Amino acid sequence: MTEFKTPYGLIGRKLGHSISPEIHAALGNPHYSLYELEPEEMPEFLADTRLKALNVTIPYKIAVIPLCARLDPLAEIIGSVNTLVRQPDNTWKGYNTDAYGLRCMMRAGGLTFEGAHVLLLGNGGVSQTIQAVAKLDGCASLTVLDLQGAEFTYNDMPKFYERTTLLVNATPVGMYPNAGKSLADLRNFPNLRGVADVIYNPARTALLLQAEELGIPYAGGLTMLVAQAKQAAEYFFGNPVDDVKIAEIGADMQRDAENIVLIGMPGCGKSTIGNALEKLTERPQVDLDAEIVKKAGKPIPEIFAEGGEDAFRKIESEVVREQSAQRGVILVTGGGVVTRAENYAPLRSNGRIYQICRPVEELSREGRPLSIGADLNEMAAVRMPLY
Repeated sequence: MTEFKTPYGLIGRKLGHSISPEIHAALGNPHYSLYELEPEEMPEFLADTRLKALNVTIPYKIAVIPLCARLDPLAEIIGSVNTLVRQPDNTWKGYNTDAYGLRCMMRAGGLTFEGAHVLLLGNGGVSQTIQAVAKLDGCASLTVLDLQGAEFTYNDMPKFYERTTLLVNATPVGMYPNAGKSLADLRNFPNLRGVADVIYNPARTALLLQAEELGIPYAGGLTMLVAQAKQAAEYFFGNPVDDVKIAEIGADMQRDAENIVLIGMPGCGKSTIGNALEKLTERPQVDLDAEIVKKAGKPIPEIFAEGGEDAFRKIESEVVREQSAQRGVILVTGGGVVTRAENYAPLRSNGRIYQICRPVEELSREGRPLSIGADLNEMAAVRMPLY
């Protein structure tokens, strides 16, 4: 049986990467814990009257409804509960603050359901909220795709390419640790005007990165997460919280979690700047070339000698995917990381990329296999557009 920790918290099945305690601490509640529960534990756990208020996440947003004595009208309409508040008679009242969070996320991305032809991926608890809000806010049409339990499956997606103007992902596809995956190729949607993804880790899923590349307005899940927590905190304690806290907390959390990614020509000073940033910011520094050596079990010149540049680039791409999953670190890349297009998405998904510039004639060649004997002007001509 899961043990009591604090009167406030989050219940779910797998919560290892939740940032809800940090958000609620920023909202003024340091007494917020994570409670991982199996389905059979829920009734007994929720009977503990020391618990005052809880948030609810996957897979219990619908399962907790029978355990509530009362539901807020919006939660009743939606059929999904993500906030529980203990009442004076020790029963639970269920609320849905995901709807508020969703609307805040949409506004932050310049998106609206009004008049939109919505294609919604997923039919779980958060999808129920999105379906209800889309209808309440006046969408022109709503189509839900899922593996099962919906009228259409993902195999039916091509039927809706032409009509869709707003695509929303309400599935875990693309979420850490399986970042880089997407259920939809946005190039197939000629009339798409907006993309929303409820995932917040990574900050930019593969779906949102493609929207960014295509110039389509998009919104990510961090704003929704913070906004729903803000409204939940209001229900927890009965006190209003200023709306400005949503943007403030979201910006602080994104800045702290976002990686600093350094790119640039070999010998431009990435490692030197990385060392300085490590001292200045107290963030861990990850040298991708050093990680390649660890993974290969041999020095870089030996990798080139045995397998050529292709062998090196293959290992490099594996290391990029692995290390980009970290949060709040400094990633120092090799000069040629940009030569493989596949490296961009993982670096950008949770990072801000900075190019280090230095005149070609001042670039150091020492210890750099491709720089020794190479025409750096020619190399720069190829790589600079990629940077």
